Amino acid sequence: MARKLTQIAIYGKGGIGKSTTTSNLSAALSVAGYKVMQFGCDPKNDSTNTLRNGQYIPTVLDTLREQNSVNTSEVVFEGFNGIYCVEAGGPAPGVGCAGRGIITAVQLFKQQHTFEELDLDYVIYDVLGDVVCGGFAMPIREGIAEHVFTVSSADFMAIYAANNLFKGIHKYSNNGGALLGGLIANSINQPYSKEIIDDFVKVTHTQVVEYIPRSVTVTQAELQGKTTIEEAPDSAQAGVYTALAAKIAAHTESQTPSPLEPGELREWAAKWGKQLLALESGEVQGLAERI
Repeated sequence: MARKLTQIAIYGKGGIGKSTTTSNLSAALSVAGYKVMQFGCDPKNDSTNTLRNGQYIPTVLDTLREQNSVNTSEVVFEGFNGIYCVEAGGPAPGVGCAGRGIITAVQLFKQQHTFEELDLDYVIYDVLGDVVCGGFAMPIREGIAEHVFTVSSADFMAIYAANNLFKGIHKYSNNGGALLGGLIANSINQPYSKEIIDDFVKVTHTQVVEYIPRSVTVTQAELQGKTTIEEAPDSAQAGVYTALAAKIAAHTESQTPSPLEPGELREWAAKWGKQLLALESGEVQGLAERI
């Protein structure tokens, strides 16, 4: 009997730890017994390298440029614990749309029924979330992903990118687009960071799926070309990623978020800025109750 396939998209601002989070999520789901494919959708082609001991793989677009036709078996590579790894790729620098690789690769895999043939439990798309347009919006716009999650820290530009993603989800939600499963809070080491994130999800009517602290364990693992799940499976950080995987595996219903308008977001951020300044100067001891 074929497995039930669940397709998930993980978005986030560049440099926020999106690929690190996605790769550890894939690894944790695999260790839990699920058959997983990680589908890198960033033109940098670096989504899956920590699942393959730091090795990069040929991308779908690069392979198509070299030959007239491609069988998806030529661009699917096995990684840690049997995870299937794919990199969509992008155009040559300065030429074409960076989202074209996603459109081309997803269409190719759909045409060749690759997901069904591999009998997968999860396909996890790792998508650049700075700009939600063109190919980058494809997992949302066309309802390819059933659930969307965003990785964000408490920094304003990360929250700004998350709010833009919420706008995209809101726009396409009435036309069969994907819905939001929640926010994965990354680099949460200070109490005020958690309070900022908690307030943001409150005003946008969504939820935090997991809080992930910044940890040297992650850096150490990535310097070895591995995920934390593989390199340090007994570490506290691996426990956090395992908990995240369990929550996503149990997730069934996503919702339409309520993004803030530009003026609302600016006003919200300004209030927090004043509170952080007061905290730094010692005028206040806590924040959330004052916002």
